[in-house]
Amino acid sequence: MKAAVIHAPGAVSVETVPDPAPGPRDVVVRVAACGLCGTDLHILRGEFAPSLPLVPGHEFAGEVVATGREVTALHPGDRVAVDPSLYCNECRYCRAGRNNLCERYAAIGVTTSGAAAEFAVAPAANCVRLPDHVRTEDAVLVEPLSCAVRGYDVLRAPLASHVLIYGAGTMGLMMLELAKRTGAATVDVVDLNPDRLRAARALECTGAAAAAAEFERPCGWDVVIDATGSQSAIQDGIGRVARGGTYLQFGVADYAARATIEPYRIYNQEITITGSMAVLHSYERAADLFAAGVLDPDFFISDRLPLTEYPHALDRFRAGRGRKIVVVP
Repeated sequence: MKAAVIHAPGAVSVETVPDPAPGPRDVVVRVAACGLCGTDLHILRGEFAPSLPLVPGHEFAGEVVATGREVTALHPGDRVAVDPSLYCNECRYCRAGRNNLCERYAAIGVTTSGAAAEFAVAPAANCVRLPDHVRTEDAVLVEPLSCAVRGYDVLRAPLASHVLIYGAGTMGLMMLELAKRTGAATVDVVDLNPDRLRAARALECTGAAAAAAEFERPCGWDVVIDATGSQSAIQDGIGRVARGGTYLQFGVADYAARATIEPYRIYNQEITITGSMAVLHSYERAADLFAAGVLDPDFFISDRLPLTEYPHALDRFRAGRGRKIVVVP
C-alpha cells in the first residue's frame, strides 16, 4: 500500500509499505480521509520522542475491510471513525479513569503506524460506526472535535461566560462553536492571520482581532483558551483572565515554551490555570455531536489533497493556509 513515512526529523516521503494485518481484536480500515494536525508537525520536528520511521496520521475515518478473529461487533463494509488513543489500562491513571494521562500513553499515528496511508489498523473498541447521513470522508473531524469536547469537560464553564480564544485555526474554531453551544455570553477570537479572523467572523464570533488589547474588556474574560501553543499568546492570555476566571492550555506548546505567572494574583483573584490533553471519554460524544450537525464539514475542511501530496499538505498546514487539511488515499 501507499503511505506517508517520516524517516527522520524533517524527512517525509510517500512510498510503498507492507499492507497491515489485524490482531485478534483489531480491524483494518480502508482510509477515506486523514487529517493533518499540529501534532504531526511536532513529530516531523523530532519531538514527542516517537520511534522513527513512522506512518503519521491520527485523525481518520474509513471502511472496515478486515477483522481479527475475536471481533464480533464490526464487519467488513462498516463505516467508522476511529479514536486513535491507545491506553495500557493498567497504570494508576488508567485505573482511576484518567486514561489520557496513561503512563504508557500511545496513539495511532503518534507512536504506532497511522492513517496517512491507504489502510490502517485499529482496535475494534476504538471504532464508532457512522450513521448513514454522515459522509465517511467528513468524519475525519470527529477526532479533533473530541479533543475540543474534552477541553470543555475540563472547563465546566458556567452559563453566560465571556470567552476569549487565542487561535482561529481548526481547533480554535471548534472551541468557538462549542462555546456558542454551551451558553457563552460572548466569544472573542484573537489571531494574527486575517484569513482565519474572517473564518471566525463567518462563524459569528462576537469579536475578532489581531490582539486582545483591541477588545474593550478591562475586567478580562471569565474563560481564556489558548488554541495556538504560541508562547507569546500563552503569556498574554494568562494576563487576560478575569477575577475568578479560568485559563485553559489547549494548544500544544513546544517543550521549551515558558510563561511567567504572578502567584499572588492567582491566589488573590482565585484564578484557575488548567490544561486539556487529547481525548478522554469524549470520542463517542463528539461523534454524536458531529452527526447532529455541530460542525459544517464543508466549512471546516478547506483542502482535500491526494495522499501523494502529503509533504505539500504539511507545508501548506505549516504556513497556516486554509483550515483543516486532509489527505485522501
